[in-house]
Amino acid sequence: MTATLTRPATRRPLGVALGLAALAGSIWASLVIGWADLPVETVWNALFQHTGAYDEVIVRETRLPRTLTGIAVGAALGVAGGLIQALTRNPLADPGILGVNAGAAFFVALSVALVGGMAASGYVWFAFLGALLATVAVYVIAAAGRERATPGRLVLSGMALSAVLNGIVLSLVLIDEQTFERMRHWASTALTGTDLGTLGTVTPFLLAGLVIAAVVAKPLDVIALGEELAGALGSNPAVVRTAVIGAVTLLAGGATALAGPVVFVGLMVPHVARWITGPDHRWMFALTAVLAPVLVLWADTLGRLVLSTGEVPMGVVVAFLGAPVLIAMVRGRKASAA
Repeated sequence: MTATLTRPATRRPLGVALGLAALAGSIWASLVIGWADLPVETVWNALFQHTGAYDEVIVRETRLPRTLTGIAVGAALGVAGGLIQALTRNPLADPGILGVNAGAAFFVALSVALVGGMAASGYVWFAFLGALLATVAVYVIAAAGRERATPGRLVLSGMALSAVLNGIVLSLVLIDEQTFERMRHWASTALTGTDLGTLGTVTPFLLAGLVIAAVVAKPLDVIALGEELAGALGSNPAVVRTAVIGAVTLLAGGATALAGPVVFVGLMVPHVARWITGPDHRWMFALTAVLAPVLVLWADTLGRLVLSTGEVPMGVVVAFLGAPVLIAMVRGRKASAA
């Protein structure tokens, strides 16, 4: 019995260390591997001893921004997934159930209709605003009436709002297909096209979300024992619930604005982290923030190699990897039981 209880604690530091090593290798692969494989020396010179060579320009202006974006998007989606799973007590929950993806897609479509053509980075603020407003709307709907915003009501409200917004987006696309070809790049869930300026604009929101996640991690451990017991121990479930929703909005909204509606990252990685760390949310969030970028960066790197001409978007590769994992979760549920 004692060995079973202490086993997660003994493997947590090792898991984080191995995760950091995997992340370092993923960053290296993301910078080196692509349609033009670059030697390590070129990458080093591009980062620290810029000489102006063409290969160094590829690293600095193309691969470095998409690598940093991949790290930010992965960490944000992974932690957001862990938060929403803890909030709803649903091991198959994903940030998209709060309407984040649907709200972002709706506002991007709306921006195309009202503003017309713009650079891909121009959609970021519309996507972020849509994700924010959709999540707020879900919370308001769930809290309406005499019942409070319970996890079950939040899930149902998010699914209903997502269905409505997705239907509107599909209708807009069918009405004027040529105009909405302009939003394909954002919706393709690729890391290309994001510059360091756009990433720097969204990063403060992501950092704020991560800070909130760190603050609510311990209270979530208490709430997992039951809301009545958590209240008796001095925790306020309503405040924690509101903080979690705010963090999910910042994290998933910012990540969706940068890379489009990426699926499965927030679903898969928290399970892997939980299997290693056990139910302690502080360790689980920390390891998730390390492992999720590994998945995103390798999906992006593999997407460059699949086709001889062009690339497969990162989100498509993640979906191919995620579908079998989701099936395994539904059938076995071993990760959640660890």
